[in-house]
Amino acid sequence: MNPAASRLAYIDWMRGLACVLMFQTHCYDSWLGGDARKSTFFMWSQLGGTLPAPLFLFLAGISFALVTDKLRQKGLPAGRIARTTIRRGAEILALGLLFRVQEFLIALGWAPWSDLFRVDILNTIGLSMILMGVVCWCVLALSRATRLLLGLSAAAVGLVISLLTPLLWTSWRARWLPWPLESYINGVHNLGQPQPWLFPIFPWTAFAFIGLAVGFSLVSDWGRKHGATTFLFAGLGGVLLIYSARWLDRRPEQLYPVYDFWHTSPNFFLIRVGLLLIILAAAYLWCRWGAGQWGFSPLIQMGQTSLLVYWVHIEFVYGRFSILPKRAQDVRMASLGLGVIFVSMLLLSLARTKLKGRGAEVWASLQKLPSRGAA
Repeated sequence: MNPAASRLAYIDWMRGLACVLMFQTHCYDSWLGGDARKSTFFMWSQLGGTLPAPLFLFLAGISFALVTDKLRQKGLPAGRIARTTIRRGAEILALGLLFRVQEFLIALGWAPWSDLFRVDILNTIGLSMILMGVVCWCVLALSRATRLLLGLSAAAVGLVISLLTPLLWTSWRARWLPWPLESYINGVHNLGQPQPWLFPIFPWTAFAFIGLAVGFSLVSDWGRKHGATTFLFAGLGGVLLIYSARWLDRRPEQLYPVYDFWHTSPNFFLIRVGLLLIILAAAYLWCRWGAGQWGFSPLIQMGQTSLLVYWVHIEFVYGRFSILPKRAQDVRMASLGLGVIFVSMLLLSLARTKLKGRGAEVWASLQKLPSRGAA
């Protein structure tokens, strides 16, 4: 196994894992009904649903660090690096807004107009990239920045975002903002209170900044030199974070007037960061020395087209074209539906990979079909 190749494969493998976790969360949430929604099975399914969004954001941060470091190695000035990375973030944000418009039009007649302003995961990934671009720009412009300084700055921003979240969801709420803007701060939407099913800047972008910090550590001279040892330390650090966060959570002292462990707690944030670091180490080791790249890998394949499969599967799970009646299935039928979604998205991913860059060729072939039929 080529170590350089495994360094890229583990990112796609983790994105593919995030896709699978996302599929099962969405499918069971959309289709299970009756007593199945009260079962332990459903509880564990939804608990698994706390990982896909952090994984996508964390990996966006790592990828952002790799791109930024590559541009630095080319000798580009800070302003040009910022323009390149911020523009890409703006493109993702625009796609997120376009996705909301598409969903509204497909559901025209029963979807409320406020759905156009829902803060979804694509919006947050785009905003995270814009914010990371601004932070890197400031660090690069104000100093002779090293990877260490960039990484420490990213980690500091991520921790500050996490620490401010409980206040910005409660006593420090930005009520003076129109709700479509406040929703980007705390996910209030138009419902009067922050909603845990949305993806506002606080706390979600913190995962991207932690990924950015990890990414700069991976491309550092020490990280490149020690390879697998770097990932092993990341995994051990993840275990330490989880135990430290659990210890802090059991302390009687409280910093915040309102404490919500599952939605705004910095301790739960640290636990999920610890899990991300453990998954990162396991994915790297699996792709380098395990069976991660033995032949065809469905996870790596889907990870390479994660945006596409996210975009498409939503309509067939939650949308007008749901393949099963919603809130009406038992675990067996919902699991069969999940299998159909997985296979369909894998085939879509393969088709996208096969046709990528061949649009002109496919179009030319389609134009020839009538003439052949006439002949």
